[in-house]
Amino acid sequence: MKKNFSGCYLAKLICLLIVAGILYLSWGQTAYAVEDNRPDTVTDTPYRDSNLTGTESERTNVDPPGASESAEDLAELNIANTVTVTYNNGNGSVNGALRILLILTLIAIAPSLIIMLTSFTRIIIVLHFTRQALNTQTAPPNTVLIGIALFLTFYVMQPTMTAIYTDAIVPFEAGEMTQEEALTAAAAPIRQFMYRQTQKSDVNFFMDLSRTEWNGELDDIPISVLVPAFIINELRQAFIIGFLIYIPFIVIDMVVASTLMSMGMMMLPPTTISMPFKILLFVLADGWYLVIKGVVETFYY
Repeated sequence: MKKNFSGCYLAKLICLLIVAGILYLSWGQTAYAVEDNRPDTVTDTPYRDSNLTGTESERTNVDPPGASESAEDLAELNIANTVTVTYNNGNGSVNGALRILLILTLIAIAPSLIIMLTSFTRIIIVLHFTRQALNTQTAPPNTVLIGIALFLTFYVMQPTMTAIYTDAIVPFEAGEMTQEEALTAAAAPIRQFMYRQTQKSDVNFFMDLSRTEWNGELDDIPISVLVPAFIINELRQAFIIGFLIYIPFIVIDMVVASTLMSMGMMMLPPTTISMPFKILLFVLADGWYLVIKGVVETFYY
């Protein structure tokens, strides 16, 4: 037992001495991010006055960040990771790198734009209320409802998208307007669509919150006011339509529940019996046609 204890103690002591030797040999040696493989390398003191690496003569940046005063000075910086975005001949048409950047940006914000600035919100809520009123749980499934809502949104927003393409994209590609003018022209049809679906009381509410005077004109409404006012109106209209859809199905539930109570079948859930009658009524009345027709027509009247 004593021999085993002595051997373990000796092994620990040897490991401690090895670690101490490694630390001693590496003491005072500092590595910098420079590549000293040139014959005329000038050894210099490390550039410790900033966060830059290496020595003052051989660091990765010629000048500290933000020191350049012109585009020519910026072009001379020795920086490996650079992205250059240019216009083709200054005529307003963008090159391939900028097109890819714009497309990726639009893809990233497209879900928010589709949900908040189009008819998608009202349509998907109405379809959800319809499924809940039928009490079919997951039929149709969420994927089908979202697909229907997307295609109906494309149908409703087609005139607006056509106006954006005609008034903004085509002139911008032809070099007839600048980027700022194209963005303003593209926002005009969307603002017009949202304004037609927005109540003035909602606009006045947000204008009062922002302490801004409004003379009743669309051009004087900031986009930060028009978007929330439009969203509130979409939610209001969707819930009104959902309530109207619920009324006939509630009547069926009440009739079935009263019938079961009169027959003494109180332990049988009324929804189990009423669901087939709801589906039958919905099919006989061509319910999907009426629901989709009703919700789409709300955007045109």
